[in-house]
Amino acid sequence: MDFKLTPEQAEFERAVTRFAEHELRAGAVARAHTDDYPWDVARKMGEQGLLGITLAEADGGQGGSLMDAIIAIQAVAAVCPRSADVIQAGNFGAIRVLAEYGSPAQKEKWLRRLLAGEALISVGMTEPEAGSAVTELRTTATPDGDDFLINGTKVFTTHGPHADLILAYVRFGPGVGGIGSVLIDTKLPGVRIGQRSKFMSGEEWAQIYFEDVRIPASDVLLGEGGFKKQIAGFNVERMGNTARSLALGRYAYQVARDWAMQRKQFGRLLCEFQGLQWKFAEMKVKLDAGQLLLYRAAANADSGFPSAEETAIAKAFCNQAGFDVANESLQVMGGMGYSQEALVEYCLRRCRGWMIAGGSIEILKNRIAESVFERTFSQRPEKVTAAKAA
Repeated sequence: MDFKLTPEQAEFERAVTRFAEHELRAGAVARAHTDDYPWDVARKMGEQGLLGITLAEADGGQGGSLMDAIIAIQAVAAVCPRSADVIQAGNFGAIRVLAEYGSPAQKEKWLRRLLAGEALISVGMTEPEAGSAVTELRTTATPDGDDFLINGTKVFTTHGPHADLILAYVRFGPGVGGIGSVLIDTKLPGVRIGQRSKFMSGEEWAQIYFEDVRIPASDVLLGEGGFKKQIAGFNVERMGNTARSLALGRYAYQVARDWAMQRKQFGRLLCEFQGLQWKFAEMKVKLDAGQLLLYRAAANADSGFPSAEETAIAKAFCNQAGFDVANESLQVMGGMGYSQEALVEYCLRRCRGWMIAGGSIEILKNRIAESVFERTFSQRPEKVTAAKAA
């Protein structure tokens, strides 16, 4: 068993790092505190082939592995944490589902622009009454001649205010079997972006309303019965979330390590105090353990989609580890860590959000427990039948 990157992977990592150092380091702090989506970064990444790394060459991608995409997102995050979001949007989640299940016409219409960094796709999943219980979504797709009318609303859609295309989970019929997905151009009549708000991380979100949005049947991505395929694709998005949690934790750790090696208190370097040495030892253990779990999930991905169990384990651990490491790094740096002049506080805020987004740690633990006991555990209250009521 070899825990090292292959020579080809190591060279790819060096190439991405060189690109990030040359193109991204100079504006990293300002970029992290800007509301706009970094379109300039997206276009540069498109030119470098860093978008669509795992997509087939026939679709305009690079034909690489999920591990390659993980390597890229971590290499970029080590230099510019905010720019890792562009790698996420261009390689994980919605774009992967489109590439995997989209029709030739759908891919022809959207993939070229997405891979060039000229357009952005987001997944519309969460609703006001359907968060972790996503199967309770109410957004509907109703047949109307050769078209469908979409009605409903989505909240907390990542990059929603900036997206050109929403891969929206919709209900064609009752039950889990009635759930599928459609592609909605945000410029269509009836699509309305509500008032913008901000997360603690600084990211913007807005409620997105679909009011009799008419789409042709050709814009249906996965019809009734498509929910399980969509969730399999969503595991890839979780991998991007997981990788960024770990990478931003490591970024904060490296900044704090450099600080501890040059900052003095009481006439001694911070790194010479045993209490801080133990903090760094614990951070290193968490980062290394998380890295192995992340690599396992990526390396074992079949058909480009990782195992639900291995993804849940990696995400639950790395989300917590990234937050813990960023938090301890901030504590080590004191006032400077708490200041926006360094990105440690930014990493802490972002990592906190990923403990909720893409499946909360609690929901992931439920999924892990189901694997442990080889059975499902419904979180819903038991239905009362007529016989029981009597």
